[in-house]
Amino acid sequence: MKVLEINGKHELSGSIRISGAKNASVALIPAAILAEEESTICNVPEITDTDALCEILEYLNVGVKRASESIIIDPSDMKNLELKDIYCKKLRASYYFMGALLGKYKKVTMCFPGGCSIGKRPINLHLKGFEALGAIVSSEGNKYNVEADELRGANIYLDFASVGATINIMLAAVKAKGVTIIDNAAKEPEIVNVATFLNSMGAKIMGAGTSTIRIEGVEILHGCFHEVIPDRIEAGTYMIAGALCGNRLKIDNIIPTHVEALISKLQEVGCEIEQGEDYVVMTKPAQFKSTNIKTGVYPGFPTDLQQPFTVLLTQAKGKSKIEETIYENRFMHIAYLNLLGADISVKNQTATIFGPTTLVGGHVVATDLRAGAAMVIAGLIADGTTTISNIDHILRGYEEIVEKLISVGAKIESKEI
Repeated sequence: MKVLEINGKHELSGSIRISGAKNASVALIPAAILAEEESTICNVPEITDTDALCEILEYLNVGVKRASESIIIDPSDMKNLELKDIYCKKLRASYYFMGALLGKYKKVTMCFPGGCSIGKRPINLHLKGFEALGAIVSSEGNKYNVEADELRGANIYLDFASVGATINIMLAAVKAKGVTIIDNAAKEPEIVNVATFLNSMGAKIMGAGTSTIRIEGVEILHGCFHEVIPDRIEAGTYMIAGALCGNRLKIDNIIPTHVEALISKLQEVGCEIEQGEDYVVMTKPAQFKSTNIKTGVYPGFPTDLQQPFTVLLTQAKGKSKIEETIYENRFMHIAYLNLLGADISVKNQTATIFGPTTLVGGHVVATDLRAGAAMVIAGLIADGTTTISNIDHILRGYEEIVEKLISVGAKIESKEI
């Protein structure tokens, strides 16, 4: 079994370069099959989620070449095969093949996607969108079949501003006949990045990044070159680590406007942040103040940073509260923080944190991707040694996390036990 072992209380200084966005890359890779020609996507993080998507491409007979931070995808000889559970269960983002294959072939058969167990994550909004475009959806057990004689543009209102549904409907609609309007669309930067890629391929998408997206269907998409945006969640994770144990720790290659909600909360708890055009510099303040946080869809406070920020609030003076509004099972890290010495209670989707408390190293579990990030940050500030198991979750979303932290002074090691 692989574990991360962290010896805490070491100052972090130097520079960490942020990788390409996981949540954009995992949509861009399936989107590339909509083209008739080869596309190159650069700044793709080398994480297990992108590896799993490349496995699916190869299974579909798509040409895949990986170079340094780049993927070249050639769908000219691809086959529309049933996506079996062995492929789909590895990651949530496998569902983007549903929209892409439906858009290209008007038919897709695949199993329900996997991913972190952070609460109910239905795909009903995706399926309702496909049905609005003219598809017929049927299911048997864990398998879905989505098929259409013809995809036609439609007005689609999302009951919830879901990132996954917004992107998946875009993928299906870009080659549909007529105009599709997505209302109450999610506004995340990753959606803009995917829309930019599709437009570079010849799609006609307007309004990405706003609550209304307009898609005029086209017949053919061609190959192109595209760059993935920096990962705002990875940036936020290291910013929180820098706030807790940084001495002029530079978080480089970021888009500061993408992490405005986090910057605002960090300043609220007492952090002074030096901002540049594509970087921030973090230094630990003398004392943290308590605050309250409510997660929300972009541009609100990201649910993906709720767990790492909880660690910071264990060091803040007074009572803080975090209300989780996106996923109902995203407090699994709390028990392990309490095991290390935190004083946190959870009731009705709200965590109440009393601080400051001294954290002492121990054995903890990465129950999901961002809970794993929280455990890493806890280990960095805890007395003694912290051992984290189930680290495959962490490696799904953080490229070279061990190497990056070692380079700025952390004492962290990946070990087999």
